Amino acid sequence: MMALDDNYLEKLRERGKKGHIYREFQDTGLMLADILGDRKHKALYIKLAKERDKQELLTLAKRVAENKNVKNKGAYFMRILFDEIKGKKR
Repeated sequence: MMALDDNYLEKLRERGKKGHIYREFQDTGLMLADILGDRKHKALYIKLAKERDKQELLTLAKRVAENKNVKNKGAYFMRILFDEIKGKKR
């Protein structure tokens, strides 16, 4: 068996640390997280992007991000989204 180069193994480890985007909704979710400055909750935004309309979510996120009075943009985004969902079910 041929010995592997240590440099090659290190390259594989580094490559494994980087995230990969395979679907459009993953890209949309990451865009939402970046727009709202909330990368910590990127999995939540990816899940939302998978279930809801891309354009609606991006429009809402941009509207929230433009509001200078909002301190926690991620929480405000979720509140507005929840209120919209709740209003549609009535």
